Amino acid sequence: MAQEDLVKVTARGLYCAAGDFYIDPWQPVERAVITHAHGDHLRGGSSEYYLAAPGVSLARLRLPPEAVIHPLNYGHSMNFGETRVSLHPAGHVLGSSQVRVESAGQVWVVSGDYKRDPDPTCLPFEVVPCDVFISEATFALPAYRWIDTTAVARDILSWWHENRRRGLASVLFAYALGKAQRVLAELAALTDDFVFVHGAVAGLTDAYRAHGVAMLPTLPATVAGKADYAGALILAPPSAAGSTWMRRFGDHRTGFCSGWMRIRGDRRRRGYDRGFVLSDHADWPSLLRTCHESQARRILLTHGYTDAMCRYLVEQGVDAAALRTEYGAEE
Repeated sequence: MAQEDLVKVTARGLYCAAGDFYIDPWQPVERAVITHAHGDHLRGGSSEYYLAAPGVSLARLRLPPEAVIHPLNYGHSMNFGETRVSLHPAGHVLGSSQVRVESAGQVWVVSGDYKRDPDPTCLPFEVVPCDVFISEATFALPAYRWIDTTAVARDILSWWHENRRRGLASVLFAYALGKAQRVLAELAALTDDFVFVHGAVAGLTDAYRAHGVAMLPTLPATVAGKADYAGALILAPPSAAGSTWMRRFGDHRTGFCSGWMRIRGDRRRRGYDRGFVLSDHADWPSLLRTCHESQARRILLTHGYTDAMCRYLVEQGVDAAALRTEYGAEE
């Protein structure tokens, strides 16, 4: 008789009955184990939250003040019911984790979101051997292959300086949690200039600094008069594009940091002056490498190009299937 799945998709999210807990639930539950603080994985309303200690300050910024949060050290095991649960670095953003669940001779790993590229703002991805690996598939197409991050940072700096020479402000859109801080950290190796930041970026950046992450100095994008922004770099979330908030910058050029910028058509449709290929998710080669290194006999894929990656893995003789979840909104 086949063993029952340790983790199943339910109406409230990924559920482990043996431990009576959910992983990144999309509805309120009693006990939620959280992979990271992006809004599609961390939602309010649950009774208790368990997450990696470095991500607690970010969770506090995104949950109600009364939320009960239990910090866990990476690699430390806890007993939930009939299971042993531990968190391991995912390399996605500060405090991001993979959830390892062990019970009755089975080991499952739920990766959350992850990347394999170096990132000065968070711990690198840790390969966790398992029987079943639940992997994201955000960029699971062969076209998505990332270039060296240092080269991207140099390209951003060159664009900024060229706009400065022309007397223009440079408004760079990047996701407020993770991507914006990574840009600030990568640029810190190339310059010591300051950057203006949108309010949605400021508090999260302060939380990163409190964890010792070195980044460029920042100022809120509300302290200067309109003329003072000429030549400046401004970091803002994509939601600010086209808003009245943009009027204060006068003549400016726009750029967008995202893995989606790898495809020329996406760059045109989104209407930015420049696209910079920088993602906090694994690219196609890294997804395949990670699935192989996990040593899993079964691969389950969530959010993104799950069907394409599933077909490829099955053709390679891998037991793979898609899980229909409600993740993926932030990228």
